[in-house]
Amino acid sequence: MATSLTDRVLVEAIGPREGTALRIKQAVLVVLGIAALAVAAKIKVPMWPVPVTMGTFAVLGIGAAYGPRLGLATILGYMLLGAVGFDVFAGSGAEASGLIYMLGGTGGYLVGFVLAAVALGALARQGWDRSVTKMAAAMLIGNAIIYAPGLLWLGQLYGWDQPILAWGLTPFLIGDALKLVLAALLLPALWKAVGDARA
Repeated sequence: MATSLTDRVLVEAIGPREGTALRIKQAVLVVLGIAALAVAAKIKVPMWPVPVTMGTFAVLGIGAAYGPRLGLATILGYMLLGAVGFDVFAGSGAEASGLIYMLGGTGGYLVGFVLAAVALGALARQGWDRSVTKMAAAMLIGNAIIYAPGLLWLGQLYGWDQPILAWGLTPFLIGDALKLVLAALLLPALWKAVGDARA
C-alpha cells in the first residue's frame, strides 16, 4: 500500500520507493539495523547508579525510523542471531549466550524490545517522530512497553518476594531519561534535515 507524505516513516522519505530498488534498500536497512543493535548493546557509558547501555535507544530509534514492519523484521533478525549464539546482547558472552541467555533474567526485556519497536514504528507512522514533545512521549511509551514484560518475567523467574523494581527498573531510570531526550531531539532533527535537503 502506498504511503502519503504525512504517514511516511523516516527511511521511506529517503531513496527508492518501489520495485527491486526498494527491496534492496529494505534488505540493506535490515542488515545495517541488526549491526547497529548489536554494536549499541555493547556500548556502556559510565553513569550512576549503573552504566548506561545504548541498546534500548537503538531498538526504539530503529522502530521509529523504520516503521512497524521493517522495524519488526530488523528486531526479529537481531533476536534470531542472538538465539543461535552470536554475542549480540548487552550481557551475552562467554558465560551465557543463545537461548540460555535469552531465557534468563533479560528474557522479558527482549520480548519488550520486539513489542516496543513495533509500537514506535506505529507512532512514527502517525507523525510522532517529527515533533520533539511527541517523540519524547513515544520514547516514554516505548520504555514502558520494554519494562512491563521485563519486570513480569523477573518476578516470575525469581519470585515476587524479591526486590524486582530495585533490580530491573529504578537503577536504569536516569539513563533512560537521557536517552529519551536524545531521541526526542534527534529524530525530528533528521526529519528537518531530510526536508531541507529536498527543499
